[in-house]
Amino acid sequence: MSTLQERLAAYPADALGGIRRGIEKEGLRVLPTGGLALTPHPLALGSALTHPLITTDYSESQLELITGAHQGVQQCLDELTEVHQFVHRTLRDHGGELLWASSMPCGLPTDETIPLGRYGGSNIGRAKSVYRMGLGHRYGRRMQTISGIHYNWSMPGVTSEQYFSLIRNFRRHAFVLLYLFGASPALCPCFVEGREHGLQRMEGGHALYLPHATSLRMGRLGYQSDAQSTLAVSYNGLTGYANSLHEALTKPYPAYETLGVRNPGGDYNQLGTSLLQIENEFYGTIRPKRTVRTGERPLHALRERGVEYVEVRLMDLDPFVPVGITAPTMRLLDVFLLHCLLADSPPDTPAEIAELKHNQHLTAERGRESGLQLSRGGHKVTLADWGSEVLAACEPLAAALDAAHGSTDYSSALRDARTLMDAPERTPSARVLEHITGQHGHSFEAFARHQSVAARDALLGLPWAPAQQARYAALAGESIAAQKAIEAADTLPFEQWREQYMAVKELG
Repeated sequence: MSTLQERLAAYPADALGGIRRGIEKEGLRVLPTGGLALTPHPLALGSALTHPLITTDYSESQLELITGAHQGVQQCLDELTEVHQFVHRTLRDHGGELLWASSMPCGLPTDETIPLGRYGGSNIGRAKSVYRMGLGHRYGRRMQTISGIHYNWSMPGVTSEQYFSLIRNFRRHAFVLLYLFGASPALCPCFVEGREHGLQRMEGGHALYLPHATSLRMGRLGYQSDAQSTLAVSYNGLTGYANSLHEALTKPYPAYETLGVRNPGGDYNQLGTSLLQIENEFYGTIRPKRTVRTGERPLHALRERGVEYVEVRLMDLDPFVPVGITAPTMRLLDVFLLHCLLADSPPDTPAEIAELKHNQHLTAERGRESGLQLSRGGHKVTLADWGSEVLAACEPLAAALDAAHGSTDYSSALRDARTLMDAPERTPSARVLEHITGQHGHSFEAFARHQSVAARDALLGLPWAPAQQARYAALAGESIAAQKAIEAADTLPFEQWREQYMAVKELG
């Protein structure tokens, strides 16, 4: 029996069958022409503040579709598909808008024209909008229109310290997922207008790209922050992680102090002047999470009750499938996360944290380059060799998951991933470039729009019963009523509420 299998045996017998996963999937609403839709969040979808399955992310134009936590991969995918069906039916009646199939955005208007998410007149609703205003000031609104899929994962019997062990290994081996599933090697020139970018322009076309890129979304042009690069957050345990996040949430940051909480006219610029306004502003490839109670700060919840699940944040939308992710991809994530949990996971160090960031950027920008070398403990190793080593070590875990589910699906997903390590030309990122150049006149926007229409048509073509429509219409109505109840229950003026919410003591 391997060490991994021995460690697995220490968990409850039903632990593998008890793995739960849920998905949060972002996507821009776009006009039939391919430009960003500037219309408000459709009322027929319900309240973005309170709907359990359909909300918005940064922008009013950026939908976020959420599933519950499921013990079966297919059940999770079925729910994600059903939510998509309802959204596409609603958008069809909302001026024929599309849901953008790519992680990198559509044709964008000027930065200040990108609409911020709106959540009504309650204090919590206003705070969500002010937070987004702050993000726009700090990083620019364009960066916030990038979309991805978050994969939430938990297993029974896992302690907070074990989840942090998983997180350290995930960060070490994240390059494997970027290589296998990165699908954003190109973008619309409008995204980097006026910025230094180092991308190549496609000859005779309308796209910027890097020839061996896997995920520009996860590279230097994506979810990155110069201010946050000063943060060397350690994942060696809950206390250290919480303390470093606490400092970032309370320590004033000069540039943000200069901006101020409010402008001279009294309008809000941001929620606070520290390096992070709130916990969600901290960018990372994976986060420890705990469900919060009403009005509770996420850091307080983590400190009080420990880690409940992890949120994987580096997955690009797969533009070749209608809902952005497939069952085999989800199963590979399960196997990979199980490996991260059970493999040796030494403490991280500032040197390793810097090394991992370098590896992430190299893989994002050059991951399909033949012979590309990453750094491991100060030594060079090729991405292909290291990736193959990680996936080979996953074999007994895929077999264990198959045994728990009475299938061969996990081993099949792992076998496909191992094949891709030796076939960069078959990765999603390579296929995206192949389609842009071969079928869409070297235009990123034409490719992404084509995939968006194909996704819509496939989802609208699926069976849809009156009972399903009635259920989603009821959810929308209930969410609107819930938002009104929150607004009616507010008693404090917003500034007083903001000061209380942002108070240091609320962080635990």
